[in-house]
Amino acid sequence: MSRRDPYVPIHHMLDNARNALELFDERSRRDDWKSDKMLNRAVNNALIRHMEVIGEAARRVPEELRSRYPGIAWQRVVGLRNRLIHEYDAIDLPLLRSIIQNELPPLIAQLERILADRDKGASA
Repeated sequence: MSRRDPYVPIHHMLDNARNALELFDERSRRDDWKSDKMLNRAVNNALIRHMEVIGEAARRVPEELRSRYPGIAWQRVVGLRNRLIHEYDAIDLPLLRSIIQNELPPLIAQLERILADRDKGASA
């Protein structure tokens, strides 16, 4: 995949969404994350970073490709990234966890659909 491939950012979004959800799920299965401050900070920082990359990658998806998939709230995804970067001192972690838990699974499904549509088009 070259950097000019319009699907590269879709892959970046998908990989980071899967990783954030996996990390979130793993964290929720552990009892020690609340008492271990270093682990808690590391997990929160990793989740924030995954969400930042998802937003930056969404910004890099060409408009032509975005317009074919209006079910993805592209501007909201980019907007979340902007808030995480520029308002780093006011991140609402419970809200971020809610977004990860509730909004990433459907986003993952939509991103997988985009890649499946691309693969169908390539084989047709």
